[in-house]
Amino acid sequence: MDGGESELAAQLLERAADDAAAASALLEVAGVSDAIVGFHAQQAVEKAIKAVLTSRRIDYPFTHDLELLVALAARAGTPLPVGLDDVPRLTPYAASLRYGELAPGIVDRPTALRWAQSAVVWAREVTSLPGD
Repeated sequence: MDGGESELAAQLLERAADDAAAASALLEVAGVSDAIVGFHAQQAVEKAIKAVLTSRRIDYPFTHDLELLVALAARAGTPLPVGLDDVPRLTPYAASLRYGELAPGIVDRPTALRWAQSAVVWAREVTSLPGD
């Protein structure tokens, strides 16, 4: 990984950790909707995968589609761990749920948070980038 890829991967991973922290902070706040918690969890997973792809110099499209990003990571030889098999279920939280297009409840809040945190840990391990 050259300086540019390393810096971008580190930035993506830092933002992923921020989104996971936001999901964690909002998890038990009754006035915060499932859509907002799900959004931050989805963003954490998306950015963690993109950090790994960037570190591997794998091009990826501008997308929030976690199924596509998971497939790209697997093709790059860095599949997500078994506990993250269902993370594509977070994809609707990227935009559609935030604008009321779908009913909430696709993924329960604790599961969404667990996936977000696990994706960040996985990305740190795969990229060997430092954590918080």
